[in-house]
Amino acid sequence: MHQNEDVRFTSSYIKLPQFCPLTLHHPTLNPFFTNLHLLLQNFPKFQHPFHQNGGISQTLSKFTHPFHQKFNLQNAILQFLSKPRNINPFSWSLSNTPLLCCASIALTQSNLDGTPLSGPKTGSGNEERVLISEVLVRNKDGEELERKDLESEALNALKACRPNSALTVREVQEDVHRIVASGYFCSCMPVAVDTRDGIRLVFQVEPNQEFHGLVCEGANVLPARFIEDSFRDGYGKIVNIKRLDEIISSINGWYMERGLFGAVSGIEMLSGGMIRLEVSEAEVNNITIRFLDRTGEPTVGKTRPETILRQLTTKKGQVYSMLQGKRDVDTVLAMGIMEDVSIIPQPAGDTGKVDLVMNVVERKSGAGISAGGGISSGITSGPLAGLIGSCAIYHKNLFGRNQKLNLSLERGQIDSIFRINYTDPWIEGDDKRTSRSMMIQNSRTPGSLVHNHPGGSLTIGRVTAGIEYSRPFRPKWNGTAGIIFQRAGARDDKGNPIIRDYYSSPLTASGNTHDDMLLAKLETVYTGSGDPGSSVFVFNMDQGLPVWSEWLVFNRVNARARKGLVLGPMRLLLSFSGGHVVGNFPPHEAFVLGGTNSVRGYEEGTVGSGRSYAVGCGEISFPLMGPLEGAVFADYGTDLGSGPSVPGDPAGARLKPGSGYGCGVGIRVDSPLGPLRLEYAFNDQRTGRFHFGVGLRN
Repeated sequence: MHQNEDVRFTSSYIKLPQFCPLTLHHPTLNPFFTNLHLLLQNFPKFQHPFHQNGGISQTLSKFTHPFHQKFNLQNAILQFLSKPRNINPFSWSLSNTPLLCCASIALTQSNLDGTPLSGPKTGSGNEERVLISEVLVRNKDGEELERKDLESEALNALKACRPNSALTVREVQEDVHRIVASGYFCSCMPVAVDTRDGIRLVFQVEPNQEFHGLVCEGANVLPARFIEDSFRDGYGKIVNIKRLDEIISSINGWYMERGLFGAVSGIEMLSGGMIRLEVSEAEVNNITIRFLDRTGEPTVGKTRPETILRQLTTKKGQVYSMLQGKRDVDTVLAMGIMEDVSIIPQPAGDTGKVDLVMNVVERKSGAGISAGGGISSGITSGPLAGLIGSCAIYHKNLFGRNQKLNLSLERGQIDSIFRINYTDPWIEGDDKRTSRSMMIQNSRTPGSLVHNHPGGSLTIGRVTAGIEYSRPFRPKWNGTAGIIFQRAGARDDKGNPIIRDYYSSPLTASGNTHDDMLLAKLETVYTGSGDPGSSVFVFNMDQGLPVWSEWLVFNRVNARARKGLVLGPMRLLLSFSGGHVVGNFPPHEAFVLGGTNSVRGYEEGTVGSGRSYAVGCGEISFPLMGPLEGAVFADYGTDLGSGPSVPGDPAGARLKPGSGYGCGVGIRVDSPLGPLRLEYAFNDQRTGRFHFGVGLRN
């Protein structure tokens, strides 16, 4: 057999460069670093989600990027990862490259006398057709392929080229592309052979190598298991370019899902069926703090840069994560001393790393005076029942270290609290985020919750001083330990100290006009997502220490839990609380049952008071319109029969039942202070009562 000299198929084709390697040592030839540089030049700022349009946001957006107000994290990562990997000859990607073959067919005449070509031809316009009698797939030497499955793959890829069909140059060219696009072949050349039966069209192909091993470079955060699993099903099989592109996309997707700056930057086929995979990850080179004024101009800040830097979880040498950067912005804003915070990544020269610049705008003043009001649950009668006014002098950024100092006064019809509080949110030199709080307080609260009596009232005065240390010890878990000194005593409505109430029940445990106690405090708190109705668990314990013989010794434990469940448009909220006291304790420290945050339908403290207690609540809330929600609830509480064990049995003297339940309905309105609750409940004594509360039920 000889090739037909009158009809010749010529093909200008490109052989697949065995996954040409990416030159990493020269940044100008590295598309990853080129794309990274282009991305960072137009990289959007992280904007706090609650920051309003206008004002400083508009100023800073002009200073940085026009998309400051419309930042989309996923789009930014997609913008980075979707940069074409085939922008120069040093990289390859199936999705961005016309697959490696540009075939063409030329019809020529070997004789110059105008004799027609041997072999039937048909034509339509300028597109001439050649009648093909047979179509075969052979290797590059024209011999049969050793693997019949590869021959089938090539034949199945053909669309136009069939035996006994008249073909144009374009149709043959398109089928050449289809063969290479199947992913199993690195080259394909169409050859026409003249036979006794007509023209035979032979596609001479060169299969890819078999895959026998993998070398991955530069993947510091990408799990080895993820890479192994991606390539595992290809071991011992012919390398498929389409499958490789899927693997590249999955690896890039892994980085994108985690907000990491990383991507596959090169892939190379080595001898012996080895594949070398190169991954580029942008590490953080340096982090700097830049203070701006409200116009976006640099200024001198009051806060120490190290105070801000220690809040960041992003550190030098880490692969830069956009999600982690956003969390860092939220953390710095949560300090309460910044008005605006943003992070700007910039290329760190030719190193392939990024420098982070955090722009911060401090609040106009870290100190000031505030005033407000509230409601006390301990007062249930009087013309201004429960109303409390408050004022405070504060400084939120002492010494530029984010330390807080607060002097506050609250005054109500009977209540009064004067408090001096100092807090260091993160002790210098500690790497566990330990906070310290010191407090001195003088308070007066109504004693009617336990010792109410007709025709008069009494108050419980407390002078308290203490220090507490708190730190997170697991995700969503926080622990607190402290020591607190307290002196407490009772006074009548004229301010005179008293030791017994109207029913001759003792008001102190020591028999003196006041009780002294030194309490060691331990507390553990678990918080779920932080959303309203999310899971919460709190456990605390107070232990009286017998430093002096007159000081009280007792142990008090208390626990409460809350769990929210979504039921379609409704939400079910279940809560439970309970506690117990052992030892010699003042009667006014007994657990009180009844009221807005206990058993609704009862007045405050009218169910009972005891050494032990348990309260359970079930509540279903549902949307009404806009921010308004409706609720149906039921409460139950009991002192577990411990009322008589309280010194003087104040609950028994007042004929409190010791247990009770209530059920009712209510409405909720969201507010900056939390949900505002207006409720009406009936108790088991068939009496009803309105309740008003702020925030979720304790």
